[in-house]
Amino acid sequence: MPALHIRNVDDAVITAIKERASKNHRSLEGELRQILTEAARGQPVTHKQRTELMLRIVSVPQESTVGREEIYGDDGR
Repeated sequence: MPALHIRNVDDAVITAIKERASKNHRSLEGELRQILTEAARGQPVTHKQRTELMLRIVSVPQESTVGREEIYGDDGR
């Protein structure tokens, strides 16, 4: 896989990307890969879009037939 080398990046930019990487539980390199991938697609995935997607995945259109006691093995304490 090809490698990139970018010169003369402002220290403030590097600090901001490191902070973003930390918030996203990624390394600096992983965060840069994500940024480049989103830029190449032309449509970055926003935090709101990720959250909406997660909510769609876990949403259930009907009421659950499993009660708290069955899930947690308690009586609601």
